[in-house]
Amino acid sequence: MIAKRWMGRRIPGLVTAGVLAGVLAGAAGCSTPPAPRAAPGPTAASGPTAASGPTAASGPTAASGPATPAPVRGAPTAPPVTQEPCPEGGVRLVELAGNAAMGLRVAEFQLVNCGAQPYVLEGYPQLSLRDDRNDPVEVAVEHGSAGITTGTPDLDEAPRPVTLAPGQAAFFGIVWRNLVTESATPAVTARIVEVEPRPGAPRLWLRLAAPVDLGNTGKLGLGPWRPPAR
Repeated sequence: MIAKRWMGRRIPGLVTAGVLAGVLAGAAGCSTPPAPRAAPGPTAASGPTAASGPTAASGPTAASGPATPAPVRGAPTAPPVTQEPCPEGGVRLVELAGNAAMGLRVAEFQLVNCGAQPYVLEGYPQLSLRDDRNDPVEVAVEHGSAGITTGTPDLDEAPRPVTLAPGQAAFFGIVWRNLVTESATPAVTARIVEVEPRPGAPRLWLRLAAPVDLGNTGKLGLGPWRPPAR
């Protein structure tokens, strides 16, 4: 009876001791501490960032440096300006803008000294007209406005000597009416003007952008040489 009581009391004790021994054994087996965790490295917040370091705004940019536009493929380019050689006589004839109103026509011309020496003019140029086939046009060329119109002082002023330095230009004008006064007489249009600047000088030919449409009047007024504007 005594043995049963002892056995009944010792069994829990043994269980308790066994559990304690298991715990101690587990503790003995885990006596080596675990390796320490790695220290946290630099992060975007603690280290240099795009905001704290050099940025596109603080560093050199395309806007702060010289801008070089990129070439455009296929963009049209202006053709090179070519200057015609100076004619044999050392002067060049140029057609200027004209005026036309109610059948009255006024045209203006320029003579440029493209040579290397002064060029002297006096009086009136010698002028004639030609048609599309380069045939002479019959026309009476009279000095001044020739009664064709009034109020044209440039055509009616007295002639005077004009000396052109190299690069300078002189001027003269012509006036006519585009009228058909006789039905039996065909109208005439001249597209080429021929000018002798001074007696004996080489003649200059010029194809006109605005032709001289004389109708059948057969009359043209011619002004004297005028000096360059001052």
